[in-house]
Amino acid sequence: MIESGYAKGGQSQGVVDGGKLAEGRRWGNWSRRHCFFSILVVAVVLFFYSTDIKELAPEWTPKWWIQYDTQKWWIPFKSQSQNSDWTSTADFNSNTPENSPTVFSQTENSTSTNVTDMNTIHLPENSSVTSQPMMQKTSASLTPVPYVSPGPYLVEYPYEYKFIINEPQKCEEEKPYLVLIVPVAPANRAHRDVIRNTWGGESLVLGKVVKLFFLLGLQTGEGSEQLQLLQESTEHRDLIQSDFLDCYKNLTIKTMMMLEWLDTYCSGASYAMKIDSDMFLNVPNLINMLSHAPKENYMSGLVARGAAVLRDRTSKWYLPVELYPKSQYPRYALGLGYILSLDLPKKLVGASRHVKAVYIEDVYLGLCMEYLGISPTDPPSWGYFNVFPVQYSRCAFSRLVATTTDEHLDRVKIWQDFKKTGPYC
Repeated sequence: MIESGYAKGGQSQGVVDGGKLAEGRRWGNWSRRHCFFSILVVAVVLFFYSTDIKELAPEWTPKWWIQYDTQKWWIPFKSQSQNSDWTSTADFNSNTPENSPTVFSQTENSTSTNVTDMNTIHLPENSSVTSQPMMQKTSASLTPVPYVSPGPYLVEYPYEYKFIINEPQKCEEEKPYLVLIVPVAPANRAHRDVIRNTWGGESLVLGKVVKLFFLLGLQTGEGSEQLQLLQESTEHRDLIQSDFLDCYKNLTIKTMMMLEWLDTYCSGASYAMKIDSDMFLNVPNLINMLSHAPKENYMSGLVARGAAVLRDRTSKWYLPVELYPKSQYPRYALGLGYILSLDLPKKLVGASRHVKAVYIEDVYLGLCMEYLGISPTDPPSWGYFNVFPVQYSRCAFSRLVATTTDEHLDRVKIWQDFKKTGPYC
């Protein structure tokens, strides 16, 4: 029994001793791994402590990662970039609902004065031309980054665009009563010459000084075309060109640059009219109409009321519900030609800081007018402004202010006929 008991006790003791040996080996192995891991951690900490990470990747920012990563699941992390010391115009027109108190409100502090020295071309989505606006680092020089479109239905405004061809003294020198501004493509010299040789050539009408200017953006052609514009500007002194891409989608930018120019360089005039290049304008009738018009908060033209928001994606003027949920637009003056008193440009530019810039330019002005609590004024006669071409006759054209014209009409010839002596009707 004793041997048996001993044998049993010896077996138990052997198990215990074997267990302790195995446990000691496990602890020894873990201790060595732990020491190695601890040394590695300390080495990493010392490395980062002694190294400036910005020196390793000075161009890295959260915005850079978001813009270059092609995986959609990185998009929710875009908000992280708002905590960096970088500012970008791409953020100014963010169209996400959470960035604005209402659907059409701009983000806080989204003024063009937040960005400096950004002389870049801004291209619409799907353009074949590459565009690279600039990001500004608060403590370093500007660094180019890929252009970020605000979306297919918004445009890059507010933004600090520059005037690269300008007539800053013309209004001060000639003190016009009425300023006519015609948005036209840079390459469309033919339309400019037609207007100069017809209604745009009238500089003194019923005792009022009238001045004509053409408003252009940038073209994407060769530098020789820009040289031709400079020569044309020297010859006529009526071109105003800004550094946005001249295309249909950017008409809102073009309109806002017109307002900025009027406020900065021509605020002493009484009225301005934006008129398309394919229009006929009866300037004396316009002057007569303005002689009875209000001096402030005045916008008139062919005023649309109750215009439906088009939801057909194939429409040229489609706007999605997410961007504008109402079924009708506020009242607005159609873009073919509208007049405004010269107190409005400053007010409309101010309102644009609070209303997201949709690509439909006349609708956008209507939204800004709504924000200001000002309604466009109907003209004295519904026949004054015509969106469909009026068949030419001296009598018919003598009764209107503005009308679109047929593209095949010889406008110089009909102008010569219209201005000849004798009764109109």
